[in-house]
Amino acid sequence: MRAEPMPEPDRALAHGDVLPVGELAFRVRHAPGHSPGSVVFEGQGVVFTGDVLFQGSIGRADLPGGDLETLIRSIERELLTLPDSTIVYSGHGPETTVGRERHTNPFLTGAYRLG
Repeated sequence: MRAEPMPEPDRALAHGDVLPVGELAFRVRHAPGHSPGSVVFEGQGVVFTGDVLFQGSIGRADLPGGDLETLIRSIERELLTLPDSTIVYSGHGPETTVGRERHTNPFLTGAYRLG
């Protein structure tokens, strides 16, 4: 697969940075596992998870730099510590909530067993 080179970033993001977006602000949370540099953006009762967490699933960890155990730990540390009512907007698929995923996502409930 061929892809165009990515542009250089304007700046590096660090865990805990706060990014203003108009009148809103979102906190950067480092959530590796899907990729080493994965981050999620949390604030205003929502979290943008990219490919870290989906409704009923989690991001792939079988690509270069991915690690399933690291991904699960990141989700537990950075997402499951948020209120159940927090709305999750992922990189693909429908929105969900932290509470729904905590209680029904097989990767988080133990229904899916690691290796």
